[in-house]
Amino acid sequence: MPDVTTIEQRLRSGATLSEHIDRLYGVMRDYGFDTLIYDYTLTRYGLDGRMMLPAVLELRNIDETMRDYWSGHGYARLDPVQRVAVRTTAPFFWNYDPKAETLIRAFLTEESAPVAHFLAERGLTAGVTVPIHMPGGDYATVTGTRSGEAGRCEREARLCLAEVGLAAHIFQREAAGSLSEVRRTAGPARLTARERECLRHSADGLSAKEISRLIDRSVPTVVMHLNAATRKLGARNRMHAAVLAARLHLLDGPLD
Repeated sequence: MPDVTTIEQRLRSGATLSEHIDRLYGVMRDYGFDTLIYDYTLTRYGLDGRMMLPAVLELRNIDETMRDYWSGHGYARLDPVQRVAVRTTAPFFWNYDPKAETLIRAFLTEESAPVAHFLAERGLTAGVTVPIHMPGGDYATVTGTRSGEAGRCEREARLCLAEVGLAAHIFQREAAGSLSEVRRTAGPARLTARERECLRHSADGLSAKEISRLIDRSVPTVVMHLNAATRKLGARNRMHAAVLAARLHLLDGPLD
């Protein structure tokens, strides 16, 4: 099994998110995992209070139809593994067998049955998930599944929980730069560069008149941009819009 230094060296060399994922998958395979699922969201819950669908979903050695079901059909919100992961920071083993004493058992309901059926058809019924909750509120999970007899899978997986958790966090640190564009553009509301600029100044406490002087635009134009951003975000007022935009990372990064 790779040691910490080896893991860091292997995960440091990726240039793109896909390359980082490939290297993480190689590490996961060394620990006996057959597949890798990585998902990333801007925040755990969206403006409507529901769990956010992933902004990024990377799959290795898994049927690509999972992407459509998890994002397009909203299975990510029904997935018992995600229901647990959003509530904890510790790596955990899971098993879709309703008799298995794992953390997802409480969420194996009629609502989650389509998810369980999809995974069972593809032999993805047991694995390990590492939740990664970041300081800015964004959130990711790294998941690996193992084939074979469930009891043996659990014993072997639990032996490497700490190492897999460490690898997942090293990966997230190294891949942070590759996710910067996702943070800026994949939010639930598509704000224009001018709307983002006006909201950013509003978040700093500037009035519409002060913003108009700063960006050399008329006050009515600034108000128009602030109102448009407020409407897109479904906010109650400009202050609420600034808070929501900051929470969703829409004010991060350079303006277009």
